[in-house]
Amino acid sequence: MSYLLLYSTQDGQTKKIITRIADNVRRAGIECDLRDLSTVKQINLASYQKVMIGASIRYGHFNSVLYKFVTRHQKQLAQMPTAFFGVNLTARKPDKRTPETNAYVHKFLIKSPWQPDLCGVFAGALLYPRYRWLDRIMIQFIMRMTGGETDTTKEIEYTDWEQVDCFSESFLQTSHDNAL
Repeated sequence: MSYLLLYSTQDGQTKKIITRIADNVRRAGIECDLRDLSTVKQINLASYQKVMIGASIRYGHFNSVLYKFVTRHQKQLAQMPTAFFGVNLTARKPDKRTPETNAYVHKFLIKSPWQPDLCGVFAGALLYPRYRWLDRIMIQFIMRMTGGETDTTKEIEYTDWEQVDCFSESFLQTSHDNAL
């Protein structure tokens, strides 16, 4: 049995989250492949029992590779148990951590031809010192508007690791009515 875990990340937090999930899956005795969505050109999903995709938001949008992948593979994804999670700084607020209350994930699910069996939202990390100058200013502006941290010398990880572990467990239990 093998699972495929794909991710799209801007600054590395989504990769850190999905790596934690991969570790949890492996501890349960299941093999998994972890791959960067931007490097996946051709892949046969039929060789996997389950697929998870994690993607981050930057300036209000998921990377276009996410939409291209789910559109290209929507029929295969519909045949197996799947999961999706979005990572964004809006989710640092507890009332914005569900697919129903997080505008970015909610919008993705409406727009996407793929409807995952399990969906989650995690808060990302604010890494001011690592950002390019323009990104640092833009993110600081957005944080000022939303009541977040504006000190550009700080790095803050908002990810709730207990929430990630619970999502991992839910993924291990996920089934799909149409799964083979």
